[in-house]
Order: sequence, then structure tokens, then C-alpha cells
Amino acid sequence: MMKKIKLLITCGLILLSSCSSYKQFQYITEEFEIPAKIFRSNYDETWQAVIQVMQRFDLALQNQEAGVIKTRWIDNTGDLNFAEAFGGRDSVKSAKFRVLVNVAKGFSGTREVTKVTVHKRQLVEQDFLQGWKEVPTDGIQEQTILYRIARIIKIDRKLKKIEQKKSDDLEASF
Repeated sequence: MMKKIKLLITCGLILLSSCSSYKQFQYITEEFEIPAKIFRSNYDETWQAVIQVMQRFDLALQNQEAGVIKTRWIDNTGDLNFAEAFGGRDSVKSAKFRVLVNVAKGFSGTREVTKVTVHKRQLVEQDFLQGWKEVPTDGIQEQTILYRIARIIKIDRKLKKIEQKKSDDLEASF
């Protein structure tokens, strides 16, 4: 009986101590969802659109076979402090972010589709004593990247349609 009580107390202490580390990752499970969008286009077409959008960033990794694009750390202290000037929080000493884009091929029925996920990792340093802390992003930049990819795919399709119509008209006039 005494062994069971000791075992129960030990398990309870383990469970209570393991929950304390949960608080730092709680926002991931409650609020954080990696922005993703499924495009009704083939992998190559989507990859080219992703490359066009991500060219404005300093890329550290670009691998079409794996479907991964990763940026280097980009300083956004000025942008974050400007946004915080209108909020209730104090300004930050420095801030940086990194964007990771995954492109995956899939099928919806018999049609090829492509899923693009965009993950932004934002680090903030309030002062030199605290060091870097990861903070959740507002999701605006991720959604903007997905929107731009969709627009580029749509524009490319329109241009292909126009070129096809021109070639058909040229063929008919011969």
C-alpha cells in the first residue's frame, strides 16, 4: 500500500513539473496555426510563383526537389518598433525574423494540386540581459506571401490564355 502511495505521489510530481514547461509553448497549441493554402496548379507552376515572391528576401536555402525555401535572419527592428509605437507595449532593442516556405505536391481526385505552407519565426530582444525570445507573429506577412503566390499564378494563367488565343488567331488567319 505504501509503495502505491509513493508511486502515485511521484507520478503526480512528474506531471506537475512537466506542465510548467508547457506554458512557454502554450501559444503554439492554442493560437498558432501555420498558414497554408492549396493551389490548383502543378508543382512547377507553383514553385516558380513561390520563387518570384521570395526573391525579395535574402535566401539561405532553395531546394526544389525537397520543396523548401528558407531565408536568412532578417532584421525588422524598425518595422516592429514603428508598429509598437501605436500599441501599448514598449519598443524592442532588436528584432529579427526568418521565413520557411514548404511546397508539396498532391492530388485532388485526378487533378494535381500543390500545398504551400509559410512559417515565420520572429525573435525579439527587449534588452541584453533577457536575450532573444520567440514571439508569435501576427500572420500578416505569411498571408501576404500566400496572396502574392496566388496572384502570380493567376496572372501567369491569364498570360498563357492570351498567348494561346493569339497563336490560334494567327493560325486561323493563315
